Amino acid sequence: MAVLTTGMANLLIVLAVGIAAGLAFNRYGQTWLRRQLATRHSDVTSSLVGVAGAFIGFHVGVILGLLPSPLMQYITAAICAVLVLWLWRGR
Repeated sequence: MAVLTTGMANLLIVLAVGIAAGLAFNRYGQTWLRRQLATRHSDVTSSLVGVAGAFIGFHVGVILGLLPSPLMQYITAAICAVLVLWLWRGR
């Protein structure tokens, strides 16, 4: 049962990291005029791309062997989410 709760906690944390990275990147990664013209669809899209990047980063952390510290996997998820969002925006 502990494996199920750990897996669910990891899933929820990775989702939260991806959504937070997507929303932060969408809100603070644009100019003032572009923020005024942005729609809610761009928030959802950025959040989904952030979640995808967070999942990639989390699993890269698992592959690299950062298992003793789950915090390192979450940091890797956050870094990869920002990197994927940055590459997705074409910067």
